[in-house]
Amino acid sequence: MPVVPEGPGRSGRSVLLNAQWPLVAANEADWLYDLAGDGVSGFMPPPMPDAVWVLNAMYEHEQGPGGASYDDHLRALVADGALEPDPVAGMDLNTLGIATGGGLGRAAHPGDGWRRLRWAELAERTGDPLVPEGHLPCLHCFPSAKKNGSWPLGIRPPTEGSLDRETYDRLIEILIEQSPAGPDTSCLAYYTPLMLHCDFDGLHVRAGRLSDAKALHDNAEADFSPSNLWAADRSWVTCTDYDLWATKIAGPAPLIEALLDDSYIEAIRLPERG
Repeated sequence: MPVVPEGPGRSGRSVLLNAQWPLVAANEADWLYDLAGDGVSGFMPPPMPDAVWVLNAMYEHEQGPGGASYDDHLRALVADGALEPDPVAGMDLNTLGIATGGGLGRAAHPGDGWRRLRWAELAERTGDPLVPEGHLPCLHCFPSAKKNGSWPLGIRPPTEGSLDRETYDRLIEILIEQSPAGPDTSCLAYYTPLMLHCDFDGLHVRAGRLSDAKALHDNAEADFSPSNLWAADRSWVTCTDYDLWATKIAGPAPLIEALLDDSYIEAIRLPERG
């Protein structure tokens, strides 16, 4: 799959988003607070009545993962003088801790030479479970694939806090297929203050149509897909937590089954946490 081309510039995207998805009153998300509690990193819904997790995509180079890790590469650059020191309080941040290789926010297919690496394939290769018991999809997954906590250079791991472009677009297509009003479904979207680098005094909520939901992934104010997207009739809701590698979708059984059966999306059921 090719890299998704860039759309309009930042200002153009803002104008388009504001036209299609104007800001609305913060209390439109009050029901999510009642349903799921604090939404600082995203309102995590219970099953409604069913639920599934859609996993963020990862990619592997066609030459394989290789032996060097992201941390090995960073330290080699520092040792060769190819990377300028980043000093804070007398310490070089480049060599402080482990460079894991993971990212935060929006991602897309890396382009030529890379292929989709499905979680199930990596789990079979490493012997690790898809998600360790007691955890949600996050940085604790696939410890055997890493070297001292750092991913191989030949693997682009999932990013935190945002669905990748291709998975997000396919999710929107399935939501349209499974919603009675289809593309005309009225929806609302919420972005956490963590994504917007703003205070926590008010919730950032936008309203629009499901047919225009792909534009939310290009929000110039946030380098993330929405924290929550939901149908105005509250028949389904998604949650992309700021700290996780997957999106939870809660809604009717036919929607959940469609996500589990899709050939592109990789979705799994996980035990509900108390």
